[in-house]
Amino acid sequence: MNELVCLEVSIALWFVHVFTQGAFAGSALGMRYLVGARDTIVQPKGALFSRASRALANYVENLGPFVAADLGLILTGHHGGAGATAWVVARIVYLPLYMAGVPVARTICWLISLAGLATMLFRLAS
Repeated sequence: MNELVCLEVSIALWFVHVFTQGAFAGSALGMRYLVGARDTIVQPKGALFSRASRALANYVENLGPFVAADLGLILTGHHGGAGATAWVVARIVYLPLYMAGVPVARTICWLISLAGLATMLFRLAS
């Protein structure tokens, strides 16, 4: 995938993360809480909403640097090699592994995404 396609897929994947979290929000927090002012803190029920929330937070933390590097590559006309593609593919695989509670493979996906990001930054700097 080229850098522009990777950017588009990364945004689509953000929606997937948000909708995954939302799919478990009603049963975890209750509809009254979700449509209310949320003045009190409610402890979520079940593991899936919490996993989806942590996966979304992790994605958002990693999306910023990816977008910055990807836009830098696009604007300068550099090619990120396989870095952007590696980041996107690893992040696609990461979510179902996180939701299934698979510990080691999930971490490996995260490390692959970091390696992809490092590759992008190396290409941008050269």
